[in-house]
Amino acid sequence: MSGSTYAPTPIAPYVDATGVHTATFENVLSYFQGQVQAIYGADVYLENDSQDGQFIGVFASAYMDCSAAAVAAYNSFSPATAQGTGLSSVVKINGLQREISSASTVDVTIGGTAGVQIYNGLVGDANNYQWALPTYVVIPPSGSVIVTAACTTPGAITAGPGTVTKILTPTQNWQTVTNASAATPGAPVEDDAQLRQRQSVSTSLPAQSPLSALVGALLNLPGVQRLQPYENDTWVTDGNGVPPKSLALVIQGGDATAIATTIAAKKTIGSGTYGTTSVTVYDALGMPLTISFFVLALLRVVVNVSITPKAGYVATTGTAIQSALAAFVSGLAIGANVEWFAVSGPAKLSGDAATGATGLTQAQLDALAATYSITALTTCFYGGTPGTADLTVPFNQAAALAVSDVNVTVPV
Repeated sequence: MSGSTYAPTPIAPYVDATGVHTATFENVLSYFQGQVQAIYGADVYLENDSQDGQFIGVFASAYMDCSAAAVAAYNSFSPATAQGTGLSSVVKINGLQREISSASTVDVTIGGTAGVQIYNGLVGDANNYQWALPTYVVIPPSGSVIVTAACTTPGAITAGPGTVTKILTPTQNWQTVTNASAATPGAPVEDDAQLRQRQSVSTSLPAQSPLSALVGALLNLPGVQRLQPYENDTWVTDGNGVPPKSLALVIQGGDATAIATTIAAKKTIGSGTYGTTSVTVYDALGMPLTISFFVLALLRVVVNVSITPKAGYVATTGTAIQSALAAFVSGLAIGANVEWFAVSGPAKLSGDAATGATGLTQAQLDALAATYSITALTTCFYGGTPGTADLTVPFNQAAALAVSDVNVTVPV
């Protein structure tokens, strides 16, 4: 409005006990308008439909960009707020680096005559994918050894138990190859949230608790995506079947030999290990030590949602429901049950899983949720009978839900 007075507002970024702060665009624009009026008079017209007003808006936008850069630079000094290359740089203080994309891996048992040496071995699966063994493998006196093979084809390649059975590089007296557990799909480049979480755990590397130090060391191994430790410090077998005075580790990803070596180095002296995957490693004196752990198995979950659309419903809302549910279930901890009541939250587009999977704010999701109502919601493991009962997940497995396994039914 012509003749109005704009009060100057301090706009410089500042840091206090709660962090870094900067002015809003409205305050910056008001400040510049006030300065111009102080020079040319209070009656100068500076609204958005004037050339002078638009020119001041350009200055205000440029100032906001500079302020944002200053805030980003300040935040880049903390792992809790740094982003992108800034986060990649600051975590080096903890001896970490951002994980690059990893190939799918599978633990295979190599069988044959003791002493056989295998160089650059290749094995194959039922789908004709090739898996590369470590550069040098020696079959021990026991006649078999477990090693980790990496898929030569990039991406999340899967292989079920007992499907990697082909010897593609025949070697004299190398007789068999098989995999007792499913392959671990390759992971994409580590995102900021995952790197922050790993940085937080990495501070446990020098911890006084041997278990905390072990967990930190294992999570710092290349390819290890997540793990769950179970320690039985009693004199009786616990409810998960872990023997007395033993440690059970459920691990997703990583090289089996590197995992076993780290466990042997970090575990409490004299404690046993428990699991279905066993690897023999050697101490500094060459003495063999068998380390056992669990390779995480994923339980495929199916969710069926029937909805009644209301005014404003669009097809992309169904896609948002699928993404929210898949993120929630797949994000559950190892051994965590899939509770029917908890699943209803992301089905209504509520919670961190929904915002993280869709990139929308909770306010935007609330607006979408108002355009439909849920009339039925069932869950089951793949091949099971859909129902409303909670799904029980064993301690050494984890639930996994793909977007394609979320069925959203809308009446025609």
